[in-house]
Amino acid sequence: MAHLQTAPDAPRYIVDDMVEDVIERLSFLRHEPRRALVIGDWTEAIGAALGASSATVDRRDPALGDVLVDEEAPYPAPAGYDFIASLGTLDTVNDLPGALVHLRRALADGGLMIACFLGAGSLPALRAIMLEADGDRPSPRIHPQVDVRAGGQLLQRAGFADPVIDSHHVDVRFSSFAGMIADLRGQGLSNCLARPGTPLGKAALARAHAAFDARRDSDGKVNERFEILTLSGWAKALRPPKF
Repeated sequence: MAHLQTAPDAPRYIVDDMVEDVIERLSFLRHEPRRALVIGDWTEAIGAALGASSATVDRRDPALGDVLVDEEAPYPAPAGYDFIASLGTLDTVNDLPGALVHLRRALADGGLMIACFLGAGSLPALRAIMLEADGDRPSPRIHPQVDVRAGGQLLQRAGFADPVIDSHHVDVRFSSFAGMIADLRGQGLSNCLARPGTPLGKAALARAHAAFDARRDSDGKVNERFEILTLSGWAKALRPPKF
């Protein structure tokens, strides 16, 4: 992905959507962070927006080989961030509850975290195409994904106050199966399982192309959906439940 993103026409619509969402959410909040951590925004747009308000911004991107952040390990103490944004990375960690706990502990009192990543329901067309391509022996092609309900439970488990969980979708039209796969690879969204399925042979690849063609709409394109899940929560004392 790091190499493919150097191309001037590299696909960036998923991260662009997440960036726009985070910046818009911040604009509606009375929260002016002095120190922020931004993970996964290779466009650097969030950092630029925060820097314009005199915030000190630490930028980290594990997807581009940044070894300075490990979301499954504690952050160096004292972290004390007033704001943390995590884009497109938490759905691929092995220990998501632990990663959220580390993010919570990295926040200063009154700090805010906003995390965006692909959620359950993403890539339904590709899932169906790959099932047809694999035939009687389907292989693991896409990592497990989190839905809205599970996201809320995870935030509460990690100790975030006033958790907010919602999702929205981005629909993209593809004119070819190869174009769909190229877009996924260009944005770091292809198979990241430790034990991925076997590569498609010629016959299976032909079935994949045929399955794609069978789904073309009247304009000759196939619609694919990306569900983007957003989790946000605050680092402050939890309120007792009201009965």
